[in-house]
Amino acid sequence: MTERKGEAPETVTDSTVSGADWSGQEISGQSHTRVLFVDLDLTEVQNRGVVFTDCTFRRARLNASVHRDAAFVNCTFAGCSFFDARFTDCKLVGSTFDRCTFDLLQVTGGNWSFVALRGAELRTAAFRHVVMREADLSGARCRGASIRDVDLSGAALRRADFSGCDLRGTDLSALEPADAELRGAIITLDQSIVIAQNLGLDVRVE
Repeated sequence: MTERKGEAPETVTDSTVSGADWSGQEISGQSHTRVLFVDLDLTEVQNRGVVFTDCTFRRARLNASVHRDAAFVNCTFAGCSFFDARFTDCKLVGSTFDRCTFDLLQVTGGNWSFVALRGAELRTAAFRHVVMREADLSGARCRGASIRDVDLSGAALRRADFSGCDLRGTDLSALEPADAELRGAIITLDQSIVIAQNLGLDVRVE
């Protein structure tokens, strides 16, 4: 769920694919540009290297799907399910997620810079070694999530809830501690210094 009113603006598309069932398939070598996918079933799909550019996915089901070296660039996901989906070394730069569910989502590596995940429920999600520069996580609910070794430089983190979240190794330079929930978050000593400095404290060795 997001905090935005109404639905996210969708990318302008040139064609529509409605009700397609790709579940259980192995897909590779494909390229899709400016396509509107409605009710696309990607359950348990094995996706290697497929490229989606400026596409819109409305109510797509990506449950238990596996994506490796794939790209979803400047795409819009509206009302989609990512239950137990796995993304490894994928590129999702500039993509927007609206009213999507992310239970047990796993993201390892890849570039998710400039993604919009405003208000997303990410409590059971795991992000590792992901570039998420200038991502919008405003109001995201990450209580108990794992967001480790992630590049969040320049990210929008206003009102994000990182309670009990494992943030070790993640770039927290954009975090305003007074405007986010951090109770019980797991961080390293170096990160604690960054947070203290962001609070305006004068941190000294002695």
